[in-house]
Amino acid sequence: MNLLAFDSSTDTLSIAVQHGDGVWQHTGPGGAQASVAFIPALRRLMAQAQLSFDTLDAIVFGRGPGAFTGLRTACAVAQGLAFGARGGLGVPVLPVDTLLAVAEQARAQHGCTRVVAVLDARMDEVYHARFEWLQGCWRADADFGLGAPQSVQAPAGWTVAGNARAHYGERLAPGAEHVSALPTAAALLRLAPALIAAGGTQHASAALPRYIRDKVAQTTAERAASRNPSA
Repeated sequence: MNLLAFDSSTDTLSIAVQHGDGVWQHTGPGGAQASVAFIPALRRLMAQAQLSFDTLDAIVFGRGPGAFTGLRTACAVAQGLAFGARGGLGVPVLPVDTLLAVAEQARAQHGCTRVVAVLDARMDEVYHARFEWLQGCWRADADFGLGAPQSVQAPAGWTVAGNARAHYGERLAPGAEHVSALPTAAALLRLAPALIAAGGTQHASAALPRYIRDKVAQTTAERAASRNPSA
């Protein structure tokens, strides 16, 4: 299977290309720097894998939740490349939830099979969801959530995985086991075959972000209140 995968939902930009059994990867700074490095890194990996965009079976991307600018960047790149391939006939896109990719990366890195996936949402909040590895695939234990770090519940025997522990420390599930994991492009590649087999690929026009929060920033008064909660 020939796949291009990328995620820019966090402060890390992750890109991977799969050509048959071979995988080529790039990891670099995300955020504002991602827009500069994204396309050159992507083209370099495609060249190393000796692939053209016309030969891709699908373009896989992390659709969110995550950083607003990063999600819009990923969707724009996925749409542009998918629409332009094969002389305008296009290739399918495969949107993948970033929290699912966190769970998969925790499984690959740390052997976790019951995961509370958590990503820093800033504004003193985190995105979170539970996933359990059963019979060779991930099952969502509940819907995605957004809330204060201390609101995240980790049942006994579950591991909290993601990038939020470094930001919130003991406020985040203090009694649970924690591991660091990001929604990497390699995780997207591992998830892709089962998602494609289940009919998850879509037309390029469906390369849209998954937003959990509908508010991007706090007002001046809200920022002041968060610094002085007793005021």
